[in-house]
Amino acid sequence: MKKYDYLVVGAGLFGATFAYEAMKRGKSVLVIDKRDHIAGNIYTKEEDGINVHVYGAHIFHTSDKKIWEYMNQFAEFNNYINSPVAVYKDELYNLPFNMNTFSKMWNIKTPAEAKAKIAEQIKELNITEPKNLEEQALSLVGTDVYEKLIKGYTQKQWGRPCTELPAFIIKRLPLRFTYDNNYFNDRFQGIPMGGYTQIVEKMLQGADVVVSQDYFKLVQSGKLNDGTEVSWGKLVFTGQIDEYYNSCFGPLEYRSVRFETEKLDEENYQGNAVVNYTEAEVPYTRIIEHKHFEFGKQPTTIISREYSSEWKPGVEPYYPVNNDKNNAVYQQYADKAASDKDVIFGGRLGQYKYYDMDKVVAAALECVAHEFN
Repeated sequence: MKKYDYLVVGAGLFGATFAYEAMKRGKSVLVIDKRDHIAGNIYTKEEDGINVHVYGAHIFHTSDKKIWEYMNQFAEFNNYINSPVAVYKDELYNLPFNMNTFSKMWNIKTPAEAKAKIAEQIKELNITEPKNLEEQALSLVGTDVYEKLIKGYTQKQWGRPCTELPAFIIKRLPLRFTYDNNYFNDRFQGIPMGGYTQIVEKMLQGADVVVSQDYFKLVQSGKLNDGTEVSWGKLVFTGQIDEYYNSCFGPLEYRSVRFETEKLDEENYQGNAVVNYTEAEVPYTRIIEHKHFEFGKQPTTIISREYSSEWKPGVEPYYPVNNDKNNAVYQQYADKAASDKDVIFGGRLGQYKYYDMDKVVAAALECVAHEFN
């Protein structure tokens, strides 16, 4: 029987950060993951000299200097700036919505012209109390930006018409009246040179790590897949909180993403790391060309098409559907978890929250401070 202070379920960013900090404090840690690799959704795999973001684009960005410096102890980050472009029919637009976008859309030059155009369209619509996402978006950006750059993409992302989505999903839509294509407002931004997997590898040095290991089977048998009997003091669980509690308050809803990745015998397919396809008729939401994250000069390239889909058991859940109904159900699980002193829930699935990477690390460090101080 091997005994551990902590069992960490999920070798993603939350679990790895917690494990790293626990080991720094002299604790023994067993980390398991049901996938056949570590690093969760930030897993990158090197192919033909290109670091492929296997589960979609991951660009690290933060305004928190402490979190930026924390991550830089595990890898050197490059100076990548996320500047996606959007394709609508035969038109190409810069994102986020900025003067390059408006100039292309309306053949204008000045911020005053852009503001006037948007205000004119909003006034014509006369929407005072938005009843759904469509009306909310129209009341913020007007008809042209909504129809070309928001409507189709959002419907693909959520799998339902914008008229059936609640207005609160879009609280605001950032409009920039400068010629700036930097998608994020954060002070720090970049991609780890050599990919993300190395970061998690370094974090987990010193832990016992077992992949292709299902937590619920382990609990049932008390043994790892190789027959080793294990026990632990406390549990850090980064899987679905509703699954942990056997869906006793009902299932939570998630969205999933399917990836189609292919190698192409050409040096440069689309000239940018991220290209969104905003019309509903194109089945995928975007194409990622992985080499551009690290300014690659390889003779071939690798692209991934992303297809958003409804989650169902057996499929990988990617992000929560945080509408009123789901949030109310989650609150019941959170209340139950609060009285469960031997379990710590973390990450997107454990806390049913759409976290960016920096917020995942911050939440894990906050959890560590609470646990050990």
